[in-house]
Amino acid sequence: MTEQEKGPAFRQVVLDCTDVRELAEFYRRLLVWNYRPGDEPPRSGAEDKDWLVLRNPDGGAQIAFQQVDRLEEASWPDPGPVPQQLHLDLTVDSVEELDVQHRRVLELGGRLRSDRSDDPEEPLRVYADPAGHPFCVFVA
Repeated sequence: MTEQEKGPAFRQVVLDCTDVRELAEFYRRLLVWNYRPGDEPPRSGAEDKDWLVLRNPDGGAQIAFQQVDRLEEASWPDPGPVPQQLHLDLTVDSVEELDVQHRRVLELGGRLRSDRSDDPEEPLRVYADPAGHPFCVFVA
């Protein structure tokens, strides 16, 4: 590949949210990722940041969270006025693991939007995170 054929390196996905710490904590616990050094929760009484980054401990992509004043929740997968615009795909190895992760997502504050866990070709569930961003967990 020549220098002209080389594209930019993918760095991260950035999610807008009205509470960066809440959403970062949801994904930190769900994915078992780590905060970028300096982005850990502040000490009691200290002001929190409006931009946080989570890193995959195995390297690769990151997820960043950006504070916004307001955010409309996507209506997808249902028809509605707000399209999905972007969603995250997460995979597991089996239907049993899909069920384990389903319970974790709900315990962490995610909401089930669609359940196709009985689909014989591609079992999956669609969720909304606490800020309303859609994401899928499916058996790969």
